[in-house]
Amino acid sequence: MSAVSQASAAARLRPLVVAGLAIGVAAVVSACAVPPAPRQAGPAPRAVGELHPCPAEVADGSRCVAGRDSSGAYYWLVVPPAWNGVLVVHAHGGPVLGEPKASRPAEDVKRWSVWSRAGYAYAGSGFRQGGVAVTAAAEDTERVRRLFVDAFGMPRLTLLHGQSWGAGVAAKAAERYAGPSTRRPAYDGVLLTSGVLGGGSRSYDFRLDLRVVYQAVCANHPLPQEPAYPLWQGLPPGSALTRDELTRRVDQCTGVRQKREARTAEQQRRLDTLTRVVRIPESSLIGHLAWATWHFQDIVFERLGGANPFDNHAVRYEGSADDAALNVAVARYRADPAVRAAFAADADLTGRIGVPVLTLHAIDDPTAFVELESAFRATMVQGGSADRLVQVFSADREHSYLADAEYVAAMAALLAWVERGDKPTPASVAARCERVDARFEPTRGCRIRPDYTPAPLAMRVPAR
Repeated sequence: MSAVSQASAAARLRPLVVAGLAIGVAAVVSACAVPPAPRQAGPAPRAVGELHPCPAEVADGSRCVAGRDSSGAYYWLVVPPAWNGVLVVHAHGGPVLGEPKASRPAEDVKRWSVWSRAGYAYAGSGFRQGGVAVTAAAEDTERVRRLFVDAFGMPRLTLLHGQSWGAGVAAKAAERYAGPSTRRPAYDGVLLTSGVLGGGSRSYDFRLDLRVVYQAVCANHPLPQEPAYPLWQGLPPGSALTRDELTRRVDQCTGVRQKREARTAEQQRRLDTLTRVVRIPESSLIGHLAWATWHFQDIVFERLGGANPFDNHAVRYEGSADDAALNVAVARYRADPAVRAAFAADADLTGRIGVPVLTLHAIDDPTAFVELESAFRATMVQGGSADRLVQVFSADREHSYLADAEYVAAMAALLAWVERGDKPTPASVAARCERVDARFEPTRGCRIRPDYTPAPLAMRVPAR
């Protein structure tokens, strides 16, 4: 097919898709992959998806495309029937370990159906690889944006949304594709929710603290009869430990899965030591310990050649019944500076973002501490982007999902900032949330706290 014929075919495709005709959208795009000039220079990917029945959760009458991109990442695209012309590109949390699965972006479409119900188009990638690979995930996020453009044409505006670990991915993508010096930024604004925004070199320090304090208190991960290994490894390659077995060990030591009255006095003492020293709620103990096991294993052996990026050699742990004894008992490790720098190069942020950024975070988030927002603000200040950051906090105790109304209000505030220059304040986002259409979960209400400012991260996690 000639270049002229390809361009003609692509031009004919877009109005047919927008009209919702049931043609072989992705098949045509795949055969004639000639996208409009992207706003970020670089080759556009080849679309390989097909029209797919939309999940019941998205807006009625939406059109969905699902597939696997040229780098192996599964993805979903959604266009609602009354599209406002704005695309939301989503970077999901996690990260998931192992090979990519089609189920991950399919689940994200359902979880974040609020975007299509609010009139936004949606594009989400499952990422081409599992594990803690931030830069690669940022590249996959940009690729799914281009796939959307291939299939549906250039949106009026494009907003980037990152959730949890995906907030760091989205921030990395914004730095790469919407930096201050980018001539034609790929994104017009960024919304980061429940973000793990301290970068790899700071966000995971407390999980090393958890590993060493847990082992000093419980001595069963590893068990005395199991081969010893440095805890910063997470888990040695080839280990047969399962999540169920780790859960059993944690419960045996602390009684965390039992009601308080069913625990022994010794179990309660151990649990109190862990939650007070590491400053995590007991409900998230097993989850954080699992992260510090298998995700640390991924970081060390899949990303860093088996070397150590984590350090606690000078940390003093406080909050136990006998801090002196605890600090003698915990294992101490020094990071390899070159390895820590390599990890930071992939997983840390520079704060050089050239478009408006709005963050939304629960004050009592049990997974991504709200104090990470202080670290992110410091990063944005250092990167010269402080005037492009607004941070909003809600009186929630959740991490994975807050309330539809809060997300819709935050995105609408970001859109007004992008379109009209109306920079929001926490108070204006709170007021907007109260005005949101009643169809967005009115029973849950709006819990935004305009007066809240998070403490420095060092108040929660000892600085290295």
